[in-house]
Amino acid sequence: MKKYDVIIIGSGAAGMLAAITAARRGKKVLLLEKLSKLGAKLKATGGGRCNLTNTLPNEEFMARFGKEGRFMTPALEAFDHKKVQAFFEEIGVESHAPDGYRIFPTTHNAGTILSALEAEMKRLGVELTCQERAEELLFSEEQVEGVKTQTHDYYAPSVIIATGGLGYPVLGAEGDGYPLARSVGHKVTELFPAMMPLRVKESWVQNCRADTISKVELRVNLPKLKKLRAKGDLIFTKNGIRGPVVLDFAREVTPLIAQYGEVPLLLNMTKGMNEEQILSHLKKELDKDTNQSTLDLLKTLLPEPLSRELCRLSGVDAELGFNKLPGFNRAELTKLLAWTPLTVTGHEGFKMAMITRGGVSLKEIRPETMESKVIKGLFFCGEVMNLDGPCGGYNLQWSFASGYLAGLHC
Repeated sequence: MKKYDVIIIGSGAAGMLAAITAARRGKKVLLLEKLSKLGAKLKATGGGRCNLTNTLPNEEFMARFGKEGRFMTPALEAFDHKKVQAFFEEIGVESHAPDGYRIFPTTHNAGTILSALEAEMKRLGVELTCQERAEELLFSEEQVEGVKTQTHDYYAPSVIIATGGLGYPVLGAEGDGYPLARSVGHKVTELFPAMMPLRVKESWVQNCRADTISKVELRVNLPKLKKLRAKGDLIFTKNGIRGPVVLDFAREVTPLIAQYGEVPLLLNMTKGMNEEQILSHLKKELDKDTNQSTLDLLKTLLPEPLSRELCRLSGVDAELGFNKLPGFNRAELTKLLAWTPLTVTGHEGFKMAMITRGGVSLKEIRPETMESKVIKGLFFCGEVMNLDGPCGGYNLQWSFASGYLAGLHC
């Protein structure tokens, strides 16, 4: 009979942090991983650069996760971004925030993080078992007793589910933790892909693929949902939009696509200027050279391909002088510059999603310990829970903090 103090299912950031924390407490730890190597998703995070966390104060950090964010309070109090940096320094990895906000290892290489975590687990005697999938939880009426894999039964009074979500399926994500949680009576909320590009109905976007548009504001143009908005850099694609602002906003939009079929958006691509400010800007530019075409004027605000498309959409001759345009056309163009409509119609599903929106219900997990309220000895950490944040180190910080708390109390 294989007996341990703690069994951890999943070797992502949360699982490895939980394993190290438990082992430092003298626990006999088994880490189960279904793939042939540890930390596949961690190695790919941040484009391979590994944005560990960020420098935001805890209150502001939690607010970025929406209404569920306050669940993180005990975890962040125990293991905030300063403690993340201190932990990695302790195991030989220096980190810094080159932009004063996002924190990376100084190597800007996720492999550095993974190697350090593996070395620390080895030093602590954590037992690693790869290529072994957890198929069932072993449990009595009130207590977890272990894990059944395809080849063995492992026994422990504490089990931590750190399996992640459904994002990045090419790196092994299959949502294994959800059926395990349901098997003991936990509720799993509806699951949606998040942090991903979006497809749109409008075909003109394919003509604007050459440039990144900075400081774009996106907002949902639906009654009662107009407060849903985000700001950041945007890139047009062959059939849609991507870029940091889209990756962040997708977590709000994908559930709406499921509900409404398509989601109307409004884009301000003129760095927050309203119609009056845009008109004033164009007139000032025109005063510098009265012979400028409408296209030349628009190019002071936006790249040429996008300027041409907005002229076309508003029925304006791009080569005509701005003052020579009929008043209706000028008004229509100005309105379009202030808020450009786009209609999101779909996405590529979980195969393109970096994270999952939804997961094991937080109402059934104790935020102070990450332990289940449904059954004793079962803990959760990381993305498997119903908590997800935007780009910028949010989700990795949550994985580290929740993994630390689970490892501390298991």
